[in-house]
This record gives sequence, C-alpha cells and structure tokens, in this order.
Amino acid sequence: MAEKTLDDLFYDTLKDIYYAERQVLKALPKMARAATDPKLKAAFEKHKEETQGQIERLQEVFELIGKRAQGKTCEAIQGIIAEGEEIMEDYKGTAALDAGLISSAQAVEHYEITRYGTLKAWAEKLGHTKVVPLLDATLTEESTTDESLTELASASVNAAAQKAA
Repeated sequence: MAEKTLDDLFYDTLKDIYYAERQVLKALPKMARAATDPKLKAAFEKHKEETQGQIERLQEVFELIGKRAQGKTCEAIQGIIAEGEEIMEDYKGTAALDAGLISSAQAVEHYEITRYGTLKAWAEKLGHTKVVPLLDATLTEESTTDESLTELASASVNAAAQKAA
C-alpha cells in the first residue's frame, strides 16, 4: 500500500467538511423553525445563507486543487446533528429549548472551526496559496457565528431558560 501523505489527508478532510456543511445546510431550517427567540431564528436563517456560500467556496477549493468536489461521510457531524434533533424533541415547548439549540449550534461551529483551522494550516504547508484565503474566509465566518451565538445566549436566552425554572 502506498504511503499516505499530507496532501491525501488534506483532500480527505476537505471531503469530510464538504459533507458536514451540506448536512448543516439541511439542519439549519429545522433549527430556525424550532427556535422561539426571534433573534435566534434570524441567526439560523443568516447562517443558512452563509453555509450556502461556504459550500460554494469549498467547491472552488476542490477545483483549485484539481479534485472533484465530493463528500465523505462525517460521523462526527451526524452525531452532533442527532444530538441537536434530540434536544429539539426533548425540550420542545420549554423555555430551555433555545438555550439547547444554541448549545447544539455551537457544537457544530466548534467542529467546523477546528476543521477549517486545520485545513488552512495544511493548505499553507502544501503551498495551496489560492486556497488559503477561501478557507480563512469561512473560518472567520464560523468564528463570528460562534461569537454571535455566545452573545445571544449571554444577553437573553440563558436567562429566559433559567427564569422558567
């Protein structure tokens, strides 16, 4: 068997996050419908649009490295999304639902942040100079979304969940 390289790992991880982003794109409308806080609904709707752009950026990355854009099943994102669906079911109609949705969304964001940070570092190492800014743009968006969710949770959602108790 041939030795696996950093380039192989880069491509496999790119396929992983491509799959993950497409799954997130499917999950965000469900999360927006489940959310009761109008700001949280709006945040999920905004991130859905960003995610579509992130998928398009990934397609450009595949093109730039001369590879076919394809996904590879990502069990991590499947598990994170399944946990989010469980929260939606278990906390439906409760004041804690929105806090749980933010928690689930941040688990997704943190996964994506680690993937994009790693891919960016590897792209730099591999000399994929045209790819780096694309990955960095998405990394910045994911980090900003995470920060916005933290602010929303701190400003109102967590307190609303606690008050109901």
